[in-house]
Amino acid sequence: MRLSSKQSTLLVLAALMIISPFFFPSNYYYRVGSLVFVNAIAVVGIVILTGYAGQISLGHAGFVGIGGYACALLPVHLGVPPALAVVLGAVLSGAVAYGVGRPILRLKGYYLAVASLGFGVLVAMVLANEGWLTGGPDGIKVPDPGLRALLESLGIALTNPQFWYAFCGLVLFVGAWLALNLHDSPTGRALRALHGSEVAARTAGVDVAKAKLNAFVISAVYASVAGSLLALQNRLITPDVAGFMHSIELVTMAVLGGAGSVLGGIFGAALLTLLPQVLTVLQDYEHVVLGLVMMLVMIFLPAGLIPSARRLLRGRGE
Repeated sequence: MRLSSKQSTLLVLAALMIISPFFFPSNYYYRVGSLVFVNAIAVVGIVILTGYAGQISLGHAGFVGIGGYACALLPVHLGVPPALAVVLGAVLSGAVAYGVGRPILRLKGYYLAVASLGFGVLVAMVLANEGWLTGGPDGIKVPDPGLRALLESLGIALTNPQFWYAFCGLVLFVGAWLALNLHDSPTGRALRALHGSEVAARTAGVDVAKAKLNAFVISAVYASVAGSLLALQNRLITPDVAGFMHSIELVTMAVLGGAGSVLGGIFGAALLTLLPQVLTVLQDYEHVVLGLVMMLVMIFLPAGLIPSARRLLRGRGE
């Protein structure tokens, strides 16, 4: 029986998640792995927005910040359990994305990119300047959600890095499954038609404005969940997570791996998260080599690493 593209993607993802820990010599690698998963969750949202719908956002880290600070502020000021704060942060991000997206998604090209960038900068400024609420540039502590203690009471003993590796991996797997299901759904087909040509999509009966807004809201929810998970495992959140450079990193991860592919986006997130760890041995030349690798990939593999690899394999198969 031949597996579908969705089944093979999920199988590869699950296999990598399960097999990788057998090669981890210390808990530090679990920590890096969980960071890969968190970045990948946000990048899957970028894949839906950019790869499916063909829209660009340079301010998506703003939603990461909203999700992260929701887990810090709601439990302290409103007594909301941290786990529920993740859900409320996602709802808030979706609502903000809906309100912001209605006007800015009427723009196209670099106008849209600049408008989305302005949103991200605004969120980062609020988080950095409103110190009475957010803790300012130094950030704010995040309460322990107590999930690991719950598992221990059930007889499942995991170290903190092991727990977050498993939990973030599970969330990523569910997020990837939802994104792949969306790809093959009527909504996903409408988004891909929009990516190909707005005029053709509108002629075919697609509500272009609604489709754009749906993609923007969905991607914002993904980013918010990623920010919440990052805050909960670090037990600290700072305005840097909503900064311009973080938005650029997320878009670069998606484009590098292949913005039109969920597996490509996840691979791009893993590559750009792991590569700086490997290149630390180069010390002062780390960023130079990292930039060179990214340039070479974009020049010779413009579709991204995973889509280009698939085309190469198909070509050899023929």
